[in-house]
Amino acid sequence: MTQGSRRRWTGLVFISVAVALIIVDSTIVNVAIPAIVDDLGITSSQVQWVQEAYTLVFASLLLVFGSLADRVGRRRMLLIGVVIFVLASVGAALATTGDMLIAARLVQGVGGAMMLPTTLSLLNATFRGRERAIAFAVWGSTIGGMAAVGPLLGGWLTTEFSWHWAFLINVPLGIAIVIGVLLTVDESRGDAVSIDVVGAILSVVTVGALVFGLIEGRTYGWLLTDKPLELGGWTWPWDLSPVAVAFLVAAIGVVLFILWGGRRRRAGKPTLIAFGLFRIPSFRNGNIAAMVVALGEFGLILALPLWLQFVLGFEAVQTGLILLALAIGSFAASGLAGALSGRVAPVWIVRTGIAAEIIGVAAVGFVISPDASWVPLIPALFVYGFGVGLATAQLTGVVLADVPTTEGGQASGTQSTSRQLGAALSIAILGTILFSTTSAVLTATLDDRGVPAEQRDQVVSAVVDSAGGAIAGLERSPQTAQFADDAKAAFSQGTKYASFAAAGFLAVGLLATLSLGGGRGRGAGRDEDDAKVETGAAEAPENA
Repeated sequence: MTQGSRRRWTGLVFISVAVALIIVDSTIVNVAIPAIVDDLGITSSQVQWVQEAYTLVFASLLLVFGSLADRVGRRRMLLIGVVIFVLASVGAALATTGDMLIAARLVQGVGGAMMLPTTLSLLNATFRGRERAIAFAVWGSTIGGMAAVGPLLGGWLTTEFSWHWAFLINVPLGIAIVIGVLLTVDESRGDAVSIDVVGAILSVVTVGALVFGLIEGRTYGWLLTDKPLELGGWTWPWDLSPVAVAFLVAAIGVVLFILWGGRRRRAGKPTLIAFGLFRIPSFRNGNIAAMVVALGEFGLILALPLWLQFVLGFEAVQTGLILLALAIGSFAASGLAGALSGRVAPVWIVRTGIAAEIIGVAAVGFVISPDASWVPLIPALFVYGFGVGLATAQLTGVVLADVPTTEGGQASGTQSTSRQLGAALSIAILGTILFSTTSAVLTATLDDRGVPAEQRDQVVSAVVDSAGGAIAGLERSPQTAQFADDAKAAFSQGTKYASFAAAGFLAVGLLATLSLGGGRGRGAGRDEDDAKVETGAAEAPENA
């Protein structure tokens, strides 16, 4: 192995650690959330926002920084992102209120959005041929594996130290990434173009309004105002719910984003999304599949730690150990995916992986009950993780298979945005299913017991607003101990429904992959010379 080759592969290690930092932080908080609920007293809506604040900004800005990195330098953008991410992590660790923690998570999302698309485009620019396929496999398996290692690490840190260390762990990792990338990764750039600022603003507003509506619908009302929105001294004055207005804003935002992008493209100006790339079938259909699959992959990781700790009574580290089955399955799958590379069409590996995810997630749903054992959860989570490991890396390769290197930043930013948008919607939708079902089931159960309406509402609000954290308090108090079992059953039912909904999204994602070609392809992000014919065809007028 030459010195240059060794340097490339060493650089891959540090780039993978950067990816691990992003993914771990998006999952490590889930196991720490129960401790944060107890310490800061955050509500169930804030529980969702602690996760969503990160994911929302992350998804909204990926396109912006994917394009900007091509202009200012991908390595430079990665390093700036790491610094912002680490500083925000310190802010999160020092937070004393839920609002402070959410604000720090918003800033973390900015740093993460700078990092993720640049890691992918750096690999795209650094490696060629089979080496590139291997690098993408490592990148993808890191995402799959770290999504499960995060809860284990978070559980250990929370149990042995405190939830603050779930964020402080990012500091030494960030320092290592900065030093390693400076020593082993060369700078790379794409074509220097202007940034579509209006498109960036429209994308942030659209995604933000959509996620706000999905999370806050149960709080403020889906159509008419159930509870007035208050911001400082201002109160929402209309009968029409702010959630309905948010959905309207999101719908208008989508239309304006497309119209604005089309106008700039016709004028020969750069757009936030390279709309011409969507004429490449593998890129267009792969992005659709990636978003739908992500809808089923991520939200369940929000619900399970809450159920395991607040209903079954596990400690954070025990929860992390149970979820480790996900990581083991993912790592096992990544090895198999590597062995199958070049022998089996990537799209068939993707389909097999999604099918395994459906089986695993549905099995989790059937296992969930107030008195469930952890034993049957292990094989179900292993199968789920095995599917994630198979599908993640190969789906990325399918999406970028026919994209030339010169447009790698925009392309990788778009496919990452598709997945992160799916993840954001997943957390919002499955979290809403979890808490809405818990509220409805517990309300009905207490009504059947003849509990007075005022006391019923107090119990339901305590359980739902605390994301299940109040169940232990119900058990300890003689006046409310009788309601603890009802609360556990309701929370279990909510978690079960969230699991089945996740399996349903994955099933839709599997159907979406049927629109992808079944050929073997030639690897992700081909060089421009390798793709001139296809790209030229893709950029031809639609009526040609």
